[in-house]
Amino acid sequence: MNSPRAKGRPSQALLSRKKIADSALILIEENGYEKLTMARIARHMGVAPSALYNHVSNKHELLILVEDAVMAQVETVPLDAALDGSVDPLEAIERWAESYRAVFARHAPLVEVIASVPVSGAPRAVQMYEKVARVFELAGVAQELILPRVIMLESFIYGSALDVNAPANLFELPEDYEVQAPTLRKSHESWARSIAMETSSAENPFAEEPFRLGLRALLKGIAD
Repeated sequence: MNSPRAKGRPSQALLSRKKIADSALILIEENGYEKLTMARIARHMGVAPSALYNHVSNKHELLILVEDAVMAQVETVPLDAALDGSVDPLEAIERWAESYRAVFARHAPLVEVIASVPVSGAPRAVQMYEKVARVFELAGVAQELILPRVIMLESFIYGSALDVNAPANLFELPEDYEVQAPTLRKSHESWARSIAMETSSAENPFAEEPFRLGLRALLKGIAD
């Protein structure tokens, strides 16, 4: 016979690091990173703010948890397919990079966190990186060159993720720059015409082609 549970005590823990991270992600998607606070998370979870600190020391540690939750959104199915031999390794890396960039275009504030925090605190990120490393190995990359190539790709992916949300008129120059920067100005105008998009678009219409071009160039000699 089971012992009776203490009155008012929940059958399972109300708080955990994963639940806190999941709640933080919900609030981020609703209000953005700038409005994310421990107090808001506590209110969302129906607990006192002090209860969160039993699991998370500060906002920086919270962002590490969020990073791990976000990393879990990056598509790794192509990597698994490469590892079981059903997809070419370079194709798998390309599809992984596309997903990685799409996810972090929505979570750009996390780029700084990822760049400054050891991956050991993010187990789901470690799982992803292990798969990436194994696929690089399948692609013929020597072990001592795997991490430099992962970092190379990540640097490009993060910059490309920021480009997605950059203003479309970033390189637009008025007519009075005709003398100072004629080639740059004409190049921008020509490119704008070639993709047949308005440069006033809320989403940068110039982000996609450079990403495709750069990714192909980086992957071309990945095993060299």
